[in-house]
Amino acid sequence: MLVLAAVVPIVLMLTLGAALRRTALRDPAVWRGIEWLSYFVFTPALFVGSIGRSDLRSLDLAPLMISVTVPLVGAALLVLALRRALRIDGPAVGTMVQGAIRINTYVGLTFAAALHGEPGVAAFAIASAVVVPLVNILSVSTLAHYAGAAGASGTRAIRELIRNPLILGCAVGMALSLSGIGVPEAVAPTVDLLASPALVAGTLAAGAAIRFDVRRRDIGDVALASGIKLVAVPWAAAALAAAFGVTGPGLTAIVLITALPTAPSATVLAARMGGDVRLMASITGVQTLLSLVSLPVALHVLAGIG
Repeated sequence: MLVLAAVVPIVLMLTLGAALRRTALRDPAVWRGIEWLSYFVFTPALFVGSIGRSDLRSLDLAPLMISVTVPLVGAALLVLALRRALRIDGPAVGTMVQGAIRINTYVGLTFAAALHGEPGVAAFAIASAVVVPLVNILSVSTLAHYAGAAGASGTRAIRELIRNPLILGCAVGMALSLSGIGVPEAVAPTVDLLASPALVAGTLAAGAAIRFDVRRRDIGDVALASGIKLVAVPWAAAALAAAFGVTGPGLTAIVLITALPTAPSATVLAARMGGDVRLMASITGVQTLLSLVSLPVALHVLAGIG
């Protein structure tokens, strides 16, 4: 019942975002503003507050890092290994890699908060600090190599990672936690106010970005990317986490971070770096819909095991 209770608000918010995008709020500038605030202000504040209040000094982060890194790197390598068998061109290769590894942070945060409250958000944020840089490095490097994007370089990729607000939010929160300072009382109310819209605004924006326009020739590629991302990667991560003895919010965070659908921002990166934009939009839309079934199933099974 707890998993179902977490799914319902996410479905409603995604649906509301999609409906608003097509009715009352048709201006793309409105959604760009909401996405900007979510990405640069609300979510980083949420990460600072949740991680800053947690006790990272008592945690062993190695199992989490290994459990999420190995399956995601494996997924990217699998797509590259299959590229000739699939007969996909360079732009599609980079797009498929994105579809197999990128994550929609906002949907995961909403799940984590509903299932475990602030400890769940903190665990998810810590996992994000590992996954966000990793998937960006893999995505940018693959698109740069196979799609032949002009101006794409390792220096540019590193610069973008350093300036990534989600990573910066995680870094600040981790520094506050590891130093023992925590979130200072003087700024805590402000941080909490800025963090409070993060889940709603981010999930509404994710719903507004959903597109369904699958070409017949793309069905196989969409199915493969979705199968890897929503089934193979999270279950491999869960198996590794279980082998390390990870339980509770940590296990939930590992499964969530690896089982999330590809974020709509992947389409923007594909457009900027010469990827197959239409295929990317198809993968994102289909995965978002399928994840509303695959994620609850995975979490329900894990809850039964735990």
